[in-house]
Amino acid sequence: MILYPAIDLKDGQAVRLVHGEMDRATVFNDDPAAQARAFVAAGAEWLHLVDLNGAFAGQPVNGAAVEAILAACPGTPAQLGGGIRDMATIEGWLSRGLARVILGTVAVENPGLVREAARAFPGQVAVGIDAREGRVATRGWAEVTDVTATGLAQSFEDAGVAAIIYTDILRDGAMGGPNVAATEALAPAVGVPVIASGGVSSLDDLVALRDTGVIAGAISGRALYDGALDLTQALAALGRARA
Repeated sequence: MILYPAIDLKDGQAVRLVHGEMDRATVFNDDPAAQARAFVAAGAEWLHLVDLNGAFAGQPVNGAAVEAILAACPGTPAQLGGGIRDMATIEGWLSRGLARVILGTVAVENPGLVREAARAFPGQVAVGIDAREGRVATRGWAEVTDVTATGLAQSFEDAGVAAIIYTDILRDGAMGGPNVAATEALAPAVGVPVIASGGVSSLDDLVALRDTGVIAGAISGRALYDGALDLTQALAALGRARA
């Protein structure tokens, strides 16, 4: 199981939110590129980036910060979500060195774009499914739909997407542990690797996700910044430590 350290970007800074609420942001680093370098130095295999302002604006907002991260960590693949809602933006980010884009809101509002992008860029398109009590939320988690997380994931099984990133909004940033049961139930229901996000706050949480045997990855943010989770130790425990 791969551990993805998260760098959430708001107003050019690395922050963490609680339950996705923009007015509950804690700034952890005003130099996101330096934060990315620190994660890579500790052994990170991937970086998980989110343009929080972009998720609400519907277009990239923290582009300069993302580009700085890519320049600072050229050998480490990074995935980005937030405000990516048309093919031009997808092509633009991938051409600038992103390994993978994450499509969330458009997966609900324009599923045809997800399919088109996955065909055009094999292995470089993931679907982000953010759910509140099992229902998918879009537009920066501000709007809750009637679409179920499992139903949305299954609708893209044959689309060729690289991964499903499943976030339990009520667990995100709350340091209360991930929703292992929901993620474990989702993973075998779809033929696409599932990455867990939201609430991963300790080594025990990571081990619980790993031990399901069906979850491909986990994203952690606040726990790494707060020191509740040591990245190097976590990678070693997962058998992912750098040789």
